[in-house]
Amino acid sequence: MSAARLVIGSRGSALALVQAEWVAAGLRAAHAGLDVTIAMIATTGDRVRDVPLAKIGDKGLFTKELETALLDGRVDLAVHSAKDLPTALPAGLALGAFTSREDARDVFVAGSGGRWPTELAGLPAGARVGSSSLRRRSQLLALRPDLRLVDLRGNVETRLGKLADESLDGTVLAAAGLARLARADLAVFAFDYEQMMPAVGQGALALETRAGDERVTALVAGLNDRPTALAVRAERALLAALEGGCQTPIGAFGEARGAAVDCGAAAGGGDLVLRAYVGSLDGAVTVRDAMTASADDPEALGEALAERLRAAGADRILAELRRAP
Repeated sequence: MSAARLVIGSRGSALALVQAEWVAAGLRAAHAGLDVTIAMIATTGDRVRDVPLAKIGDKGLFTKELETALLDGRVDLAVHSAKDLPTALPAGLALGAFTSREDARDVFVAGSGGRWPTELAGLPAGARVGSSSLRRRSQLLALRPDLRLVDLRGNVETRLGKLADESLDGTVLAAAGLARLARADLAVFAFDYEQMMPAVGQGALALETRAGDERVTALVAGLNDRPTALAVRAERALLAALEGGCQTPIGAFGEARGAAVDCGAAAGGGDLVLRAYVGSLDGAVTVRDAMTASADDPEALGEALAERLRAAGADRILAELRRAP
């Protein structure tokens, strides 16, 4: 493809296109004369909407088709929500950048006919809350075992529509997604990290390229945010060490403190704090822990915290989950 042209692969949802256009705008601003276009590509997770995600499997539900388009040259760059990206990339692909992270927290959106609580305790006993995320369901039940959880799939707009259609008291969504869609006002309260640990990578965008594609790697380098990259690398290392996927009840949140924003390889310094959660599907058994280490080796921090979680009982929780039908 022309050196002055770049094709971004994106899912076709409103949120995915907003995210892809944000990346496109950043590239155009940084590289005068660069012609950036967006190609919409449907993924398995987009097409199969009547089956809970955990029953489909979690290997690239929202990424595989984009990665195929990268490998066969139809697109030059794939923009993913980092939380959707499996920890193991296909051979021939690489991560070129993680963009500056939006608010990583989860928020509660109330049903149109229900109360507007200011905290989870404000929901009535037996409230019906929609979510297809095993991570969110586990933590919700750990906080409120009385809640009746209803599987709720689809993009953000679809899930918002189902709140009324299915007479739900509310649902849990990512603050970042609502903010990017200019719908942040729908959140009635945000969960703190001790209540609801976010998904690995939540709030960040991952820019995936072909390995060895120096042209595209150089183009996207300026969009890399070092504190975000350090944090997400630690989170992804933890998830990989636990052998977990996007559809397991595992949450993590890293935060770089004092790390230089500069994206150069020589940039260093600062500490990295990593927190994590592993819980049973019913929320009855949970493990939480946190560690702080030098930001110079985020993968080592992720692996070390994973080992502590396993020793504290995460291994048993995840083994039981794998045995479940």
